[in-house]
Amino acid sequence: MDQEAFLLYINPLKDRLFRLAQRYLVSRDAAEDATQEVILKLWKNRKKLDSYDCPEAFAVKVAKNHCLDQLKLKGNNTMRLVHQNFTGRNRSLEKQVEAKDELAKVSEIIKTLSVKEQSLIQLRDIEQMEYAEMAEVLEMKETAIRVGLSRARKKIRERIVKIHRYGLASD
Repeated sequence: MDQEAFLLYINPLKDRLFRLAQRYLVSRDAAEDATQEVILKLWKNRKKLDSYDCPEAFAVKVAKNHCLDQLKLKGNNTMRLVHQNFTGRNRSLEKQVEAKDELAKVSEIIKTLSVKEQSLIQLRDIEQMEYAEMAEVLEMKETAIRVGLSRARKKIRERIVKIHRYGLASD
């Protein structure tokens, strides 16, 4: 793979890799550094990329593993929900505040999930990856991914209902 082919491969993935890194590492600077390091790793291994069935999934897997390594080094396992398109332009200030509060509640609930469940939510619901790609990235069977997602979503849903019904903070 030459430089031009590599750029065609990596350009559409940069944003996804950055969002994934930011999800794991929280800090924008750390996510930018991680994204650059992952791109460098992929560049060094560019000759092998053609041998993968789904090179995009491989890139996401490299990014995920790099971020997990960074978290192990720092002992930092905080994750937070980041979604730039959550608030609309025409919403009233009250609606924006409500949406921001709801997003913060969901983010807090997601933090209580296991790292595996957090990864499933991130890849499927935020990054909108296909199950086959997720299976390759997470080294899991698609059925296990569906079951894990279902359980994680059920936990989130139950905690949101509990908060709204009883006005309780997330556990």
